[in-house]
Amino acid sequence: MSDKATLLRLIRTEGVGPRTFRRLRERFASPGEALDALPALARQVGRRGNLRIPPPAEIRRELDRHEALGARLIFLGDADYPPLLALLPDAPPVIAVKGDVALLHRPVVAVVGARNASANGRRIAADIAGELAAAGHPVASGLARGIDAAAHEAALREGTTIAAIPGGLDVVYPPEHRDLQAHIAEAGAVVAEAPPGTAPLARHFPKRNRIIAGLALGVVVIEAALRSGSLLTARYALDYGRELFAVPGSPLDPRARGGNDLIRQGAWLAESAADILANLPDRPGALFPDARIAAPPPGLGEPPDAAPETGDELDRARSEIPRLLSASPVSVDELARHCQFSTSALTAVLTELELAGRIETLPGNRVCLLSEC
Repeated sequence: MSDKATLLRLIRTEGVGPRTFRRLRERFASPGEALDALPALARQVGRRGNLRIPPPAEIRRELDRHEALGARLIFLGDADYPPLLALLPDAPPVIAVKGDVALLHRPVVAVVGARNASANGRRIAADIAGELAAAGHPVASGLARGIDAAAHEAALREGTTIAAIPGGLDVVYPPEHRDLQAHIAEAGAVVAEAPPGTAPLARHFPKRNRIIAGLALGVVVIEAALRSGSLLTARYALDYGRELFAVPGSPLDPRARGGNDLIRQGAWLAESAADILANLPDRPGALFPDARIAAPPPGLGEPPDAAPETGDELDRARSEIPRLLSASPVSVDELARHCQFSTSALTAVLTELELAGRIETLPGNRVCLLSEC
């Protein structure tokens, strides 16, 4: 297999999420070595059953399917990988892009909001997205009904747009946006993390939302209930050091409560694109210097340093670290302070626990026990 195919095989292996992928690339000299070590790593922390590693033929089919769709696979560390997305500590190890890849390198602004948006909300979304696109900012959103669709359509009229989707590139959701997705692929870009054929399940939407926030210098929220995917995107924006804007609304409208609360907590109040353009930074983290921003993992030709932990330390870490975890998420930094193990030992054990299906990694470099999350 080619280096890229082997790397994709590692990415598609069961239990290898974005952070585990980084840990494996830090610990092993090549994707092939990581693949060879995975079954033993999973067994060390009590995984039941075999770890599913996709066979080479399955990876070949995925590569052929992306080629047939006219899409490109871009790996973390590639020159064409979106530079702002690469800063995320949980950046997707690979994305599939159909359309103009160069748009992902431009100063993107995300516009998100309610699916059941009001007529006024859609109008505001269209006005803001159109003006941002006309000013040279590709508008990113999630191709959902309501605010997302209004933002995409207006941005296409005045400039261009990027759609991050929760399933595979060949699966349209919602189905009525088939023509819109096709138009975006022709005049903008469609981005997917999942392989072709992947249906948009509920657990895929938070991953899609982090891509929207990760691509953008700033995120604009228009109509969002207090518990909504749009507020999750806003939280990711803060975690990743991106600027946050919210359009205020009537306190009598439940769809306005989320945005109003964001303003109360310090988000920029935005009534027009001018408010956004006046406060958009040149780079992430300008107003959030404590945001956790990590460098990409070593490239294919740059093997990482060997892990320095000893066997005795690993054994003690495997015993102690699971006892420090619970249903409540804890940051890896805090975990490191409590356990007093070396970074390499902590990294190794967290990798094993995720491969065993015992922990979940969350935005903000946090972890919790999967069985209780």
